[in-house]
Amino acid sequence: MMKQISWRKIALKPFLFFSIVMILKMVLVWAVVFRHEGSLIQSLLVGIPPVWFIFSLLESYAYKRKLSAYLIADLVLTIIYFAVIMYYKYFGVIVTYHELRQVNQVSEVNSSVFSLMDPYYLFVFTDIVVIFVLMLSNKRFKAFARGLRFRENRGLLGIGQVVMLVLCAVIILPFRNGMNELQQAKNMGVINYEAYVAFAPSKDLKIDPQTVTPDMVAQVKGITDPAQPAYWEAAKGKNVIIIQLEAFQNFLINLKLDGQEITPNMNALVKNTLYFPHFFQQVGQGNTADAEFVVNTSLYVPPNGAASEVYADRELPSMPKNLANHGYRTATFHTNNVIFWNRDQLYKALGWEKYYDNTFFGDSDPVAFGSSDEVLYKKTSEELGKFQQEGKPFYAQIISMSGHHPFRIPEAKFKMKLPDRFKGTLVGDYIQAQNYADYALGQFIQELKANGVWDNSVIVLYGDHQGLPVYSLNSKEKDLMKEIYGRTYTVPDMMNIPLVVSVPGQDAKVFDQIGGQSDIYPTVANLIGVSLKDQVHFGQDLLNQTENVLPQRYYLPSGSFITEQGAFVPGTSFNDGKTYKLDGEQVNKPLEDKTEYDKARKLISMSDGYVSSLPKLK
Repeated sequence: MMKQISWRKIALKPFLFFSIVMILKMVLVWAVVFRHEGSLIQSLLVGIPPVWFIFSLLESYAYKRKLSAYLIADLVLTIIYFAVIMYYKYFGVIVTYHELRQVNQVSEVNSSVFSLMDPYYLFVFTDIVVIFVLMLSNKRFKAFARGLRFRENRGLLGIGQVVMLVLCAVIILPFRNGMNELQQAKNMGVINYEAYVAFAPSKDLKIDPQTVTPDMVAQVKGITDPAQPAYWEAAKGKNVIIIQLEAFQNFLINLKLDGQEITPNMNALVKNTLYFPHFFQQVGQGNTADAEFVVNTSLYVPPNGAASEVYADRELPSMPKNLANHGYRTATFHTNNVIFWNRDQLYKALGWEKYYDNTFFGDSDPVAFGSSDEVLYKKTSEELGKFQQEGKPFYAQIISMSGHHPFRIPEAKFKMKLPDRFKGTLVGDYIQAQNYADYALGQFIQELKANGVWDNSVIVLYGDHQGLPVYSLNSKEKDLMKEIYGRTYTVPDMMNIPLVVSVPGQDAKVFDQIGGQSDIYPTVANLIGVSLKDQVHFGQDLLNQTENVLPQRYYLPSGSFITEQGAFVPGTSFNDGKTYKLDGEQVNKPLEDKTEYDKARKLISMSDGYVSSLPKLK
């Protein structure tokens, strides 16, 4: 007589229970990350095999401590899923083991991390907490756990392991050559993708670094320097002051909400300076520190990790070194601790003569992670006044910070009345913080004009990176951005930052060509009359070039670039890519021919090879 099946015993088997738990967590990942990229069924079908492979290994080799082993596996997998969700919410990419080197930065930006987290995300840890508490405190549950100390049929487990491993390989192999990392993670499943990335080869093209020269870069870019460049030596002998504005996006320029100007001081500058409205970020995982690197070297960020950590051990050709060779003194100013993002080492590699951090600015009037922009600008203007009195030109870089995510400045710093519909939203907090940052900037401008520095300096202002990730906005916040733009807020909008250049004696002008942060160094060099003919650089002088291609990394998948046609994002290859036009339209095909795609890939591979070949810092 056939025995009756005990469904209760089957349901209590760890393999089945934890499989159901992991499927629920995969559903959450799909809902946050992949909902617009693929179906839920597809996500589950590619997500289950690696989990079952792990669980079958536990059944074979950890059966003596079966429940504890499952709980540890559950915890590890849950941490991966949770990290994927949180990282996607800010960067729009899938976190991998490469980002582990940035774990030490989390404590500095914990307010930003927590602001991205919807409370229900924490439910992914519920089962782990409940089971752990029961294992510690409930005698019946302890007895149940001891009763699980047996091994299932070894033959079936062995077959299951082989089948699951084969399935994982079948899932991974067709997509291993894809360019778009988000598409790869969707097609492979999160766990398969994480395992694949650990062993995946570089997506760089093979470039002999010895062949990377200024002429070769110009040839690939398709540009030629004019015989008599415009604005050459227009600011010869003048100071250079670069102001990096935290999270400042271009849409803020001339924006009014209910009649209120958000950035009146930047608006006034735009009317009287050289203004580049189609200017874009080129940062990677290091965000603000990456912007410092790109602007001062005209090189691209590394494929993984922050430039301040990956490239800080190299003898970097840089603007501080070049200007120092032409008689400039150099200094950089930031109210945070210099060890944050490994800046102390980056600054050595860049060749800064002196840096000013929180030991100089103190900890008074805190906003974000250091003293306020008011303190930054007040003390910096006094120091720059001293520099000028010495009679030697100087290059100063100033890093603002009060506009940092999550944009929750003290109420005492509010300088505008935020419309009710914007209150309690990330967009509203962002606008409020940037309004204050602009107020502090206005004070700095007045101080520089009062001490005579302004009229004797080239002043360059730009945003370091986006402030409002499209992936972080809820439906109400997307509607607010639609109100501001008059259309849907898109990827190129997010990456669009302003560039403003004040040159003594030069009339105001708007330059409509595409530009990026790598273009600042050659543009400044042209203004002060410093040749870059013998220095490898990947940017171009925006005052003398009208066509451009901007390879992108990290905030967009590998193979992405921006031109006047828009932001191109590949799929598994070039042919199934999408173009996000600068006017907000999305086109589900490439608008450029493959030449621009190949050019962007080659340029970024050339930069990687060139930097890696530089001598180690002594």
